Amino acid sequence: MTIRTGVVGAGIMGADHAENLARNIGGSTLACVADIDGERAKAAASALGARAVTDPLELIHDDGVDAVVIASHDSTHPELVQACLDAGKPVLCEKPLASTAHEARRIVEAERAVRDERGVSPVSVGFMRRFDPGHVELRQALAEGGLGRPLLLHGISRNVSAAPGATSESAVTNSAIHELDAFPWLLDSPIAEVSWVPGVLASSEAAPGLQDPAFMMIRLRSGVLATLELFLNAGHGYSTQCEVVGERGTARVVEPAAAAYNLERKNYVAYPADWRPRFAEAYRRELQAWVRHLLEGTPSSLAKAEDGLRATLAADAMVRSMHDGGAFTPVAAA
Repeated sequence: MTIRTGVVGAGIMGADHAENLARNIGGSTLACVADIDGERAKAAASALGARAVTDPLELIHDDGVDAVVIASHDSTHPELVQACLDAGKPVLCEKPLASTAHEARRIVEAERAVRDERGVSPVSVGFMRRFDPGHVELRQALAEGGLGRPLLLHGISRNVSAAPGATSESAVTNSAIHELDAFPWLLDSPIAEVSWVPGVLASSEAAPGLQDPAFMMIRLRSGVLATLELFLNAGHGYSTQCEVVGERGTARVVEPAAAAYNLERKNYVAYPADWRPRFAEAYRRELQAWVRHLLEGTPSSLAKAEDGLRATLAADAMVRSMHDGGAFTPVAAA
């Protein structure tokens, strides 16, 4: 059996998903691509032998589409996920599941009502770090206990430049949301409270309304304190780093194309220009796990709707902290 997939959104991420589903994922074919920009939809679909439409609901209700990937603007996610549930189509929604906890909770409730007898989750969320080899190895090392009890976690997330219109709030809901899922997943402990630490200095590249870089603290229920530096206008390239400090040692995610100032050669090795080279393998593994989950009903590491809700609740608390002077703010229960 082959899953005929449709992709909503033909921007950078949607086009990459479409190509993977058409060429690199076993058990999948690409049937259709939707984008409000018709020319962009055609450009992504034509080279892959798929149809192009401008209405995402047309794709979702197409009898020739079995499952849907949503890679459109964050604001469209709740409506489109609900449309997939109403149409009986399983969906992989790029993060975030929703921009507000209220919207995410509605999706969780709707999804629970239609989960099938095999336990196949009709809604999955695109937190691809769960499939990144480095993050997977770090999680395994923590589970094996060689580091002793985890005490601290340090995360760094740097981009070349912020997206147009980025604000301090959207930096949390669109970018830091990755860590708000990855940190509790790595340490197998939910987030208890968060703090957005106000900065004094900001990059000259940061637009009004965006504190950049930003620093955040995240306390997990286990007691581990995590820190996150988020720098959207770092300029030099894309970098994701993560280190766990335990009682008996430390372990970190090593970037595949690690780049820094080389003291011997006295030159710089460039970081990648965006996230795609860094997480290309993670995206392929995530899509393959999703297709296999749909075909076989096998358990997987895919984030579920409940995981999307938990991350959104943590993001909501972080934004509240932002507007409350950085006070530690409790995260509501999912």
